[in-house]
Amino acid sequence: MQSGITKDGFCWAFEATYAEFWHPLTWLSLMLDYQFYGTNAGGYHLTNLILHILSTLLLFQLFSRMTKEIWPSAFVAALFALHPLHVESVAWIAERKDVLSGFFWMLTLCLYVCYTEKPSFKRYLVVLFSFAGALMSKSMVVTLPVVMILLDYWPLKRFETRKESPLTWQLKEKTPFFVMSAVISFVTLYAEFNPSEKGYSLSTRLANAPVAFVKYLEQTFWPHDLAILYPFPDQLPAWQVWGAAIFFLVISFAVITAVKRFPYLFVGWFWFVVILLPVIGIVEFNPQASMADRYAYLPLTGIFMGLAWGVGHLFSRADLRKKILFPAGIIFIAIMALLAWNQCGYWKDSMVLFDHALKVTKNNPIMHNNRGSAFAELGRYHEAVEDFNEAIRLKPDFDESYFNRGVVYAELGQYQRTIEDCTEVIRLKPDDGKAYNNRGSAYLMLGNKEYGCRDLQKACDLGNCIAWEWAKNKELCR
Repeated sequence: MQSGITKDGFCWAFEATYAEFWHPLTWLSLMLDYQFYGTNAGGYHLTNLILHILSTLLLFQLFSRMTKEIWPSAFVAALFALHPLHVESVAWIAERKDVLSGFFWMLTLCLYVCYTEKPSFKRYLVVLFSFAGALMSKSMVVTLPVVMILLDYWPLKRFETRKESPLTWQLKEKTPFFVMSAVISFVTLYAEFNPSEKGYSLSTRLANAPVAFVKYLEQTFWPHDLAILYPFPDQLPAWQVWGAAIFFLVISFAVITAVKRFPYLFVGWFWFVVILLPVIGIVEFNPQASMADRYAYLPLTGIFMGLAWGVGHLFSRADLRKKILFPAGIIFIAIMALLAWNQCGYWKDSMVLFDHALKVTKNNPIMHNNRGSAFAELGRYHEAVEDFNEAIRLKPDFDESYFNRGVVYAELGQYQRTIEDCTEVIRLKPDDGKAYNNRGSAYLMLGNKEYGCRDLQKACDLGNCIAWEWAKNKELCR
């Protein structure tokens, strides 16, 4: 990123699947930020915030243009802007892909509405181009064509105005979008594929899916105990799984049967469900997390939509809506804004963020590992070891924590313990060059040249030659 916008960097952005993602526009946006801000973190936060504000304005424009109703559209946009579940996407610089794809998502839908008002090939191409921008920002937006079909039903009501068979004209119109989504889905699955990653069984992930759906709904109306990572539960009670599944099916059945009377509930619910579906855990992208706040960035709009138009339907008289709904809506938005402000405070620094996550979650080895690394950076090695010990207790095959603890032991001069931890890492990951490198260095510090040079040679064979070259220059290894 620190090369800025260069020819090589531009090519790399489109070729790389670094961190198991292909999102070239996200990389390019961060490179562009470096051109303007250098290493000043505030500038990157400002860009995230600007993108979030633009998405909010586009969302308001989208619904006000489709429905011709200002206040419900403003309510949806305000909740999108201020909901606590959206803090992670905006406050986390590296989550640029959320706010950037969100901007293109809203832009694509606005352009799509313009196209439906006056169809033309040029307008259609502009919509496709904007959708490509969304896909190149974050692959989660592959469900956008389905959302377009939902909006065709309500509020655009295109199913009522088109004379052709719905299947015929939808296939003609949406096929290019679905093809693009299929290509990006394949690229994402290929980039994410890691046979050495130990995840959870399909049955466990299927059981977690309805529970996660219900948890997202709960956090929508009562956002509490929000964390940067929610650990995947080792076992869910059967009553919880079946209860969540029945609850999910009842809502789905209710909105389907009432679709003609309350189309906004149908569209809002399936907006929420369809967008969440790729990241609900059935397809394993993050094997350690049961859910994530950032995944709710776009799906929650569907719930906001159903709330805005559904609650309004309960009050047929305009004076009652003005006396009751308007102040109630203001109060609800104000509460969400205060909670979002409070949630922003947990993103002050790594220690505050990880401390909070450990307070509001249970059995979270990744957060113990992350906090241990934060302690190590501050030179608080004994506290770091305690966190790494806890991470390993919770997850005995956690190779990263063994490695990190070995690094800290080396800083403390306890090289034999470093060797033991690196040996465990190598047992778990036989091709880990960093572990061979650190174990070899520890052997050399203990005066064991034979084992030390052997490990450094192995590390070099695996692509980590720094310590090997140093040892040769010092004539420790010949």
